[in-house]
Amino acid sequence: MKLSGICELVLETDDVGSLASFYRELGLELVLEEDDRVWLALGERCRLGIWPPGEQEFDDRGGRHVHFALSVDRDDLDDLTARLRKRGVEVQGPVEHEGGDRSVYFSDPAGNRVELWNFFRDGDGAEGGVMALAEDGDGA
Repeated sequence: MKLSGICELVLETDDVGSLASFYRELGLELVLEEDDRVWLALGERCRLGIWPPGEQEFDDRGGRHVHFALSVDRDDLDDLTARLRKRGVEVQGPVEHEGGDRSVYFSDPAGNRVELWNFFRDGDGAEGGVMALAEDGDGA
């Protein structure tokens, strides 16, 4: 049995609506809006949850993530970087990696560190997938 990816990632924030709007402006589509949380499509097989602080069902408890990366195409990386900067978001990069891929880094309104990375689209990862990271050691 193998795990095949991330189904969902949940971020915690005091302002669910504001953080959801931030990610919707980056192009994520609304999947479901509940009383206290929002679900956004993150690609075809993953969703991003945005929840308020506090204990949830199944003993879920949000917390700050150290870092997470979202996969983007080369052209989208440039476009999203420009859109973020236009909105006054401080963006680090683009950082050029040895394998031909690029990343930008920023913090969302809730303080989560986010990376937009084109590794699986335009770098060594386009052919080798995640195992290309083991080969070249160039993880972002």
